[in-house]
Amino acid sequence: MDIIGSGILTGILHAISQSLLIPVIIILILFVIFALISVGGLIAEYTSRKKFKLEESESLIRSLNSLNNTNQMKETIKESDINEEYKLAMIKVINNEDFGTETKRAFADKVIEEEELRMEKAVEKTDMVVRLGPTFGLMGTLIPMGPGLAALGAGNIELLAQAIIIAFDTTVTGLAASAVSYVVSKLRKRWYEEDLSNFEVLVNSTLEILEKNKF
Repeated sequence: MDIIGSGILTGILHAISQSLLIPVIIILILFVIFALISVGGLIAEYTSRKKFKLEESESLIRSLNSLNNTNQMKETIKESDINEEYKLAMIKVINNEDFGTETKRAFADKVIEEEELRMEKAVEKTDMVVRLGPTFGLMGTLIPMGPGLAALGAGNIELLAQAIIIAFDTTVTGLAASAVSYVVSKLRKRWYEEDLSNFEVLVNSTLEILEKNKF
């Protein structure tokens, strides 16, 4: 004998789960589109990415260390071959020459932190697809299996076959979007870790030069 009200509750659960199938499929399609767009963005970023050369940075730091004022430092930085992001950050640190030593250090740390947050934000979307792709793929697998098993009990093989096809398709789609996004995130994180390391060297070197020369 069924518990009173259990039929109503299970009916509600069934209705909710079945109503989620279409949204899950739409989200999986959006994940795949986003993953493909991310691959295109990764290729574009790679082609426009400027290779960081340690020799160039070392030469720039030596040149800055030999200058007499901050205006000369800014001009030297602008004429250098380092990335534009590095130039802007170094000039931003130099523009705060009127700050005290501790304030300069705090500001330089803040500049580095902002760059780190910018890099993290660039990969957070693909990281989200990496985590949510398999989840939605699993949801797309389980949702149609209920009606599919019910169809099997009723002898409706055609409906069971349709449910299994949907289950496999959603699983593959979720895993594919997750795999592509994982590769994109992994490559970008490796690039950004290298960039952040170089960024810290240049910002800290600029700060040290300012402190040393009392600008």
